[in-house]
Amino acid sequence: MMAALSTLSGGLRRPLWPRRYLLAAVIVAWVLVWLFVRGQDTLQLGGAELTPLHARLNEGSEAIDNSRNDNPLFLYFINYIRLFLDESITFVQGLISQPSFGRPLPVIGWLGVVAIATAVAWLYGNRKVALLTLAGFVSFGLLGLWEESMDTLALVLAAVALSLLIGIPLGIWAGVNDRFNRLVTPVLDFMQTMPTFVYLAPLTLFFLIGPASATVATIIYAVPPAIRITAHGIREVQPETLEASTSLGSTPWQSLRKVQLPLAKRTIVVGINQTIMAALCMVTIAALIDAPGLGKSVLKALETLDVGTAFNAGLAIVVMAIVLDRLTSAAGRRVETAHRAGRAQKPGRRRIEVAAVLVVTAAAVYLSHVYVWAAEFAGDANVGPYVRRGADAASQWAQDNLFVYTSAFKNLITYSLLNPFEALLTGSPWWLIGIVVIAFAAILSNIRVVIMCAVSLGLLVGLGLWQDTMVTLASTLVATVLVMILGVAFGVWMGRSGRVDQVLRPVLDAGQTMPPFVYLVPILGLFGATRFTAIIAAVVYAAPVAIKLTADGIRGVSSAAVEAATAAGSSTWQVISKVQLPMARSAVTLATSQGLIYVLAMVVVGGLVGAGALGYDVVAGFSQLQLRGKGLAAGVAIVVLGIMLERITRTAARRADTVARGTR
Repeated sequence: MMAALSTLSGGLRRPLWPRRYLLAAVIVAWVLVWLFVRGQDTLQLGGAELTPLHARLNEGSEAIDNSRNDNPLFLYFINYIRLFLDESITFVQGLISQPSFGRPLPVIGWLGVVAIATAVAWLYGNRKVALLTLAGFVSFGLLGLWEESMDTLALVLAAVALSLLIGIPLGIWAGVNDRFNRLVTPVLDFMQTMPTFVYLAPLTLFFLIGPASATVATIIYAVPPAIRITAHGIREVQPETLEASTSLGSTPWQSLRKVQLPLAKRTIVVGINQTIMAALCMVTIAALIDAPGLGKSVLKALETLDVGTAFNAGLAIVVMAIVLDRLTSAAGRRVETAHRAGRAQKPGRRRIEVAAVLVVTAAAVYLSHVYVWAAEFAGDANVGPYVRRGADAASQWAQDNLFVYTSAFKNLITYSLLNPFEALLTGSPWWLIGIVVIAFAAILSNIRVVIMCAVSLGLLVGLGLWQDTMVTLASTLVATVLVMILGVAFGVWMGRSGRVDQVLRPVLDAGQTMPPFVYLVPILGLFGATRFTAIIAAVVYAAPVAIKLTADGIRGVSSAAVEAATAAGSSTWQVISKVQLPMARSAVTLATSQGLIYVLAMVVVGGLVGAGALGYDVVAGFSQLQLRGKGLAAGVAIVVLGIMLERITRTAARRADTVARGTR
């Protein structure tokens, strides 16, 4: 116990008070200078006004459009890729969702698709997952969204197949080659930091709107988890195991094929799971560029504020996410169990089970191909209208009865936090903001980050969207504050109570798998199309990851330190504030970093619901040709802003982790 008290006192004697004072001094100096120079050198730009850079980007976009039919790059490369992707999606749709091959219905009807999905879940998962899969796929038809759900599934399957075809080999390469791993890591960082909406507009320049652009966008978003997790699995293989394989005369290729890959199989399955989840999230967002499926239904509902339709389609998306997640997770557990057991204990029984499942599945596929009743889901079984009416009624009730409270909360945050902070940022000269950001970087990180921030600030000025960037930054930081309030409050609660963790974790999992479009319409119904709506949407999107990271940090605090503090007479609040939070400082800092990045990823979504600034610029670039260049510049500005903030917070998290380790 004395050792625990010593550890505790050491952790409390070494707070980061010098940096806190320096940060406070910078903020005070900033406000004082702002009082004298506000409104000067703010680089404000009108909504329809373009800079010479934006005009050149417009000209470049037009040149790309005009050269589509005569440029060799398009004729012999890009057009073939687009054709291949379009045909791949169309082929899968023809199998399970759209009329094809001269038939008025798909090749495999609803009964066959349900049977195949259930069989895969049974053979690679377990009976519970098979029942969940059966219920989930049937629910698509009951909601009246069978065709849209299958379109989404077709796009997910095609994108995941291509992502794994690219990601797993690259992940293996990164796992066995240190030089390639160092080379690919910053590329993956960039791909994961970049908000998903940013690269939608550039992709349409090359691949046009439609399934091809949606597939490429999904691959960009879904490949990094496959590469990272595969490489991690390869690198986690014990060196002693590899040495034993080498001593027996195995070549590097034989060691990879017979040792590293089998031992990393479960980790690779986890990578497949994360790739599927990322792809499902992205294909709904890609409805902005005419991707088929459930995303279109949600986007149309968003445009008309149709809460019922949005909820109905969103429910189907969530069900699909849960089914695919549970299926791949169960497959991973089965792989681990098989690896530990060596061989199946009853191979004969397993063969009989597999044969029976395959026979039943084949019969269902045949029936769905031949008979209309098994091919087209019965319309009289549609409960979608009841779900829509129920969601509309609930939304109307919330608006009628909760408006006073939601309006008060919106006004409190807007007038006490958002407006003052936005006034400080937008009213400060660009050079003053630059000095403040560089000072923050110097205090929180290192010289490399300081140089990177200076370059990033120069790029933001050069892009001609400084004012919009400051508006976006204000909303991002306010949303991050709200995220961390929730993250610390619920994270501490979860970290201290296993029962609370069991209750909240499924809710947080659903929040992370649910695409942002799903909850935008209910939030719009409660708060209207304002900046605050975008902030709330970002908080809903980012809070789960902040809560989970904080809870893990609290749970990782030494129980001996907590017991020592309790024995010394500390109250619950004192244990939390003086022991657990200080000792989990690195986890909380990491939660802040990740929460900020997740918030920034919602910038363009905010542009759809009244946030304005960079998000609106990107959205306007989709719909107005004369603003396409400005939209592209806004996308680059979001990326630059995200990289700058991510590098500062990540370095601060590493420093906090180093300090925390030094106090233990």
